[in-house]
Amino acid sequence: MQFVANKAQEAMGPAPGNVVENDYKERADGAKMKALVWFGAEDVRVMDAAVPEITQPDDIIGKVTGTTICGSDLHLYHSEILGMQKGDILGHEFCIQQVGPNVTKFKPGDRAVVSFQIACGKCRYCQKKLSSFCERTNDSSLMQTMYGGRDAGFFGYSHFTGGFPGGQAEYVRVPFGDVNCQFIPDEVSDEEAIYLSDVLPTSYHCVVDTGVTEGDTVGVWGLGPIGLAAVKWAQLKGAKRVIGIDGVPFRLEYAREHLGIETINFNEVSDIPKKILEMVPGGLDKALDCGTFHEPKTLLHKVQKALLLETDVPETANEMIMSTRKAGSCGVIAAYAGLTNNFNIGALMEKGIRFIGNGQAPVHLYRDEILNDYIKTGKFDVRLILSHRFAFEDMAKLYGKFDKRVPGLLKTFVETRFSAPPKAGYPTLTRVDDLPEK
Repeated sequence: MQFVANKAQEAMGPAPGNVVENDYKERADGAKMKALVWFGAEDVRVMDAAVPEITQPDDIIGKVTGTTICGSDLHLYHSEILGMQKGDILGHEFCIQQVGPNVTKFKPGDRAVVSFQIACGKCRYCQKKLSSFCERTNDSSLMQTMYGGRDAGFFGYSHFTGGFPGGQAEYVRVPFGDVNCQFIPDEVSDEEAIYLSDVLPTSYHCVVDTGVTEGDTVGVWGLGPIGLAAVKWAQLKGAKRVIGIDGVPFRLEYAREHLGIETINFNEVSDIPKKILEMVPGGLDKALDCGTFHEPKTLLHKVQKALLLETDVPETANEMIMSTRKAGSCGVIAAYAGLTNNFNIGALMEKGIRFIGNGQAPVHLYRDEILNDYIKTGKFDVRLILSHRFAFEDMAKLYGKFDKRVPGLLKTFVETRFSAPPKAGYPTLTRVDDLPEK
């Protein structure tokens, strides 16, 4: 069976407006694929779904050769992101194999990694490679009302971000395929390339956008895959000292062992700013929030969140502001979604802190640089964050394990029937049932 992907019919003008359809057109022959489907809070299932078909002339239909779970997927898993609907296919980090014969930049059999955001390539933001801000691929009126603007459409991340089926599946439709696919050269494996879709550009953007420079002392809140990668990027940018803050013993130990940084366990230290200021008199130069909004630490915010008086918690933000030196900078790459109470705006103003919402990372701005300057050269080894390889049929169970942060589990590579064998030296297949409990 042959799939086709044709180039765009015409150039688009500068005026904003949605130009991409998100309707799921099924293949005419009724072909089925395996996909990870959302049904409600903590209810995801591997099921048979229809293989997608071309919807617009510049679409690409690709075979998914590797996928994974992102920490931000857990917000969907817990039903914390607006706009989820039963039957949505999740997943925004994946590699594909091009199979369409009429694509401008690719030929049949080429391998590609797809950015998690869907960019049109023509609007004023896309022209600057700020792909996450594309004005034409997300028609969510709810996001427009809540934020006064819209992000680009995202794969597999609710109708709040356009309602596009994701890549936790065996096939995926990629709108504006020539724009959103990045070629993977033969010398780079899928395991190395897949994280160019999100986690590597996202963590890199946090460090660059917040302005980490040579000689800085940096604090990183959250030592999951994003946080660990951010630590590495900070070190590569010349940071002289990095302090990691987390509450998971395995992650703290892993960061000390593999990155050589100092760590603080927030379950053992009640006053994080006080501890940091003891370690770094005067305060941090830069502070990076690589954590999560959905796990309040204090009783005050546990109550407020339970009563729906706030959607997000400000505890990490406040800790960063209090821990950072005057005229320092705090960057937020953690996926906050709504409103919070008790934010310390006074300290922000009085200390002259640059509090930076890094936004959804513009993958297109960084992906070639990261591939050519860091992955190909070995300066960034993705095995720092890659811990396991799993079979696609285990994905539903994997969500539960990932959510529990079981020891040893970091970023994963989930193979499909189209995946190549593991690269030598990279994780081989593990079954989720063999993972330890929390």
